Amino acid sequence: MPLFLNETDVGALLTMPLALEAVEEAHRELTLGRAVDIPRQRTRLPQTALHILQGALPAHDAIGYKAYTSNRSGVRFLVHVFSASSGALRVVLAADRLGMMRTGAASGVATRWLARPDAQTLGVFGAGWQAEGHIEAIAAVRPLRLVKVYARNAECLNAFCAKMSERLQIKVMAAASPEETVRDSDIVGTVTTSAAPLFEAKWLSPGTHINAAGSNSLIRREIGEDVLKASRAIVVDSVDSALKEAGDLLPWLEKGRLSERQLVELGDVIVGLHPGRTSPDEITLFESQGMAIQDIAVAVRLEALARERGLGVELPYGS
Repeated sequence: MPLFLNETDVGALLTMPLALEAVEEAHRELTLGRAVDIPRQRTRLPQTALHILQGALPAHDAIGYKAYTSNRSGVRFLVHVFSASSGALRVVLAADRLGMMRTGAASGVATRWLARPDAQTLGVFGAGWQAEGHIEAIAAVRPLRLVKVYARNAECLNAFCAKMSERLQIKVMAAASPEETVRDSDIVGTVTTSAAPLFEAKWLSPGTHINAAGSNSLIRREIGEDVLKASRAIVVDSVDSALKEAGDLLPWLEKGRLSERQLVELGDVIVGLHPGRTSPDEITLFESQGMAIQDIAVAVRLEALARERGLGVELPYGS
């Protein structure tokens, strides 16, 4: 019978190592031609928007989608996974935490393959829900000693730093300015809804790796053209998705200042088709849009664990 896993079930099963493993596999499978991913589609009304990402991982007998609505009252996420061979529904998951963890894991996987091995200092823009997974994932793949976080709300920022310091047993401190966040950071992450670039390229140290995770529409922009010009490798989760909704890249692609041929998919780096970083001093950039196969790769692992541990409830439809 199909299962439904609520947020409590997902929280009991999902760990960052699992998310990192799943996301990396999804990118590898896509590059090797063993997965299908359809970029996000949106249906908009004045009050509400519906967002759908679709994909398939045949190696896991999985085909499915993530659907979520955004409204002033909040955002509601669900992932549906079906059997690719039979078409039967396998599992439905509440996907707020799942999405936060897999978004962080995408930055973690990119950091694993693109950041310098000795990177120890992380600067982060954003102190919200998504930033939690972002920091946790990077801490899982690099020996972080210091995390600097910048956000406009000082009260929320201080509470966030205290929580993440306790959770990860790493010094997480509030940065006084965007420049302080970036200066002397080995890795810089942006997890915001900003409509304007957050920092200047001249603040970056040689060898910095950047994860830009917030700009998934034309109206959002976290990274400026000066940073794009400074980046030796511009890596994306999917070229198709980047060309459709990467707000950091689309204006410069449209103006001819950036070429589609300059974009490298993360899976190409993972399987060795592209070197990614080629020297310690290069600045590297990962633009994360989000992919259905990332969600599906996590979901099938959670389904297996849930059945093993007797979690979730059986659904009376879809089998």
